Amino acid sequence: MTAPRLEIALGRIEHNTRTLVDRLAPVGIRVTGVTKAALGSPGVGAAMLRGGAHGLGDSRVPNLARLAGLDGATSRTLIRSPMLSQVDDVVSLATCSLNTEPAVLLALDAAAARAGRLHDVVLMVELGDLREGIPVDDVAEVVRGVLALPSLRLLGLGANLACQNGVVPDEQNMGVLSELVDTVETKYGVALTTVTGGNSANLDWAASAANVGRINDLRLGEAILLGVEPLHRTPIRGLHADAFTLFGEVIERRDKPRQPWGTRGQSAFGDLPDRVGAGTVRQALVALGRQDADPDDVVPPAGITILGMSSDHLVLDLGDHRVEVGDEIAFGVGYSALVRAMTSPFVTAVERQGC
Repeated sequence: MTAPRLEIALGRIEHNTRTLVDRLAPVGIRVTGVTKAALGSPGVGAAMLRGGAHGLGDSRVPNLARLAGLDGATSRTLIRSPMLSQVDDVVSLATCSLNTEPAVLLALDAAAARAGRLHDVVLMVELGDLREGIPVDDVAEVVRGVLALPSLRLLGLGANLACQNGVVPDEQNMGVLSELVDTVETKYGVALTTVTGGNSANLDWAASAANVGRINDLRLGEAILLGVEPLHRTPIRGLHADAFTLFGEVIERRDKPRQPWGTRGQSAFGDLPDRVGAGTVRQALVALGRQDADPDDVVPPAGITILGMSSDHLVLDLGDHRVEVGDEIAFGVGYSALVRAMTSPFVTAVERQGC
């Protein structure tokens, strides 16, 4: 088979989804499966739905278009605030979108009116991570504006933490969101049906909280796809951490000096690699580069060490591994490597139904 290649075990993604759905159900939290790291793969999305995900979410409109061929009843949420230039496509392809800007909400309302449909929105609240979000004191005013727009329907409120500055979801910030939902409902006489508290970083909070309050939805991507929680990248009990495997082909295998020689400057990517030790190294070159994956997030087999990665070469110390030209080496991937591999035109994604 062609390499580089990313093999996807859809059965493991389904298992991870089902396990998380079952763990969150007793506290009244449903799962929105996030497909963005998998480039909106319909196969991955379908596996999440088979695992019990309430709906799917993605940050890119073209990815939502890829998911549109799944069951028409499946909710598809745009989890990044829409661009003004894309509001017509958002209304066409997303059943719901997460929003913060009044100007965008006005444009969405106009686009929905042109399309003759109702578009659902969730307003995102700033709770400290300083990425997207309406300041708490301004939420009531933005809600008032949405309720006056005839082609939009306000489903609820949401928040996102950890992604930008690593702010941990906890009882305090989740409590603020729950209290805000109660305040909005009382002030405007509405019922908010969706309170999406965050992403995979919320799992520890959800597991330990004495009361999750009004939070009834989490947007889970990394936990489902890679079986880890993103705050510390620790494996989640009972989940598969190897649903994705990246394969690269060896294109050179030679023993070489461990240390380079000659006057040195910066490497192709601006660093000055430090190779420790003396003597020789059993070195291999793999046809896999920074255009294909993040070198800091590729996990080699035990006993093999990554010495460096340029745009299209991965340099390995093979240790005691017996490898020849033409052999393939299987690598694990973290979130950053997965995102880059899925979006690289040089990496072939191969989906397998089993585990």
